[in-house]
Amino acid sequence: MNAEARAEPPACLEQRLVISFSNGRLLAEALTHPSVVNEDPQAHPTSNQRLEFLGDALIGLVAARELYRLLPGAHEGSLTELRAAVVRGETLARVAGAIELGAYLRLGQGEEANGGRERESNLASAFEALVGAVLLDRGAEEACDVALRLIRPEVERVVREGAARDPKSRLQEVTQGLGMGSPAYNTASQTGPEQDRVFHIEVMVAGRVMGSGSGRRKVDGERAAALEALALLSASGESST
Repeated sequence: MNAEARAEPPACLEQRLVISFSNGRLLAEALTHPSVVNEDPQAHPTSNQRLEFLGDALIGLVAARELYRLLPGAHEGSLTELRAAVVRGETLARVAGAIELGAYLRLGQGEEANGGRERESNLASAFEALVGAVLLDRGAEEACDVALRLIRPEVERVVREGAARDPKSRLQEVTQGLGMGSPAYNTASQTGPEQDRVFHIEVMVAGRVMGSGSGRRKVDGERAAALEALALLSASGESST
């Protein structure tokens, strides 16, 4: 069974989003995970990574503009923290989940078998690529409208609840408060092909490995490692965080 047969038809996604692509190949590319290219480069020569780059930039701009509008009295540092909370992977994965984007992804057999349709990093990347595809196909104005329509619930949630503090910042605060110095992050290993690389990160505190995590971006692996270290410190009674 090929990648297309396992995925929902892209036309159904267009109907769900009330978007009509002039160039259907852009939409197909936005839904193509790098694992498909790795397994069958002749049939699928291009993944969604270049479109992801475009969409990431546009979503950041849209989030910043909406936060600026909603919070006229906020200073630059606060706006920066809130924007980071909106555009981080876990938030964009929730946006993608709300439109069931995982059902439309074209995945390689290995990624499919390993739950790739629900993987947070895949969903966030595909959402960014989708926005990038709309930008190229429909222009900046419509792409901004689509991005804002989809991320607005998360923007409003962040404005209402505030930005959850980054686990790396929390860990540094805890370890310094305990007199253990600052955490150090190391790339323990890298796995997967270049176009679908996964970084395995360890965090060391006072010369001891306190946590580990993985992600398609180093920063995601570092955050996962920091969360594990915080949990370990909390379980040992050294932290109330």
